[in-house]
Amino acid sequence: MDTAAVVDLAREALMLTMLVSLPLLAIALGVGLLIGVFQAATSINEMTLSFIPKLVAIGLAMAIFGGWQINLIVEFTRSIFQRIPGLFV
Repeated sequence: MDTAAVVDLAREALMLTMLVSLPLLAIALGVGLLIGVFQAATSINEMTLSFIPKLVAIGLAMAIFGGWQINLIVEFTRSIFQRIPGLFV
């Protein structure tokens, strides 16, 4: 396995990681921002007020995007396993 193949595999893995985590992180950011603005406007500093909505939003996002994320990860894993026979040639 040459260095170009290793770099290519690492690049694909990082891109997949970013692609899979993007919807969850974006939703958590959006909900956190909305809750932060609400807390600043009402002067409520309750920790569970920011944690529980984020937890629910991430759960819903996993229900919506989970199948797509698993499909991407499975396809990437299959492509890695298909490369194995050519590694030691």
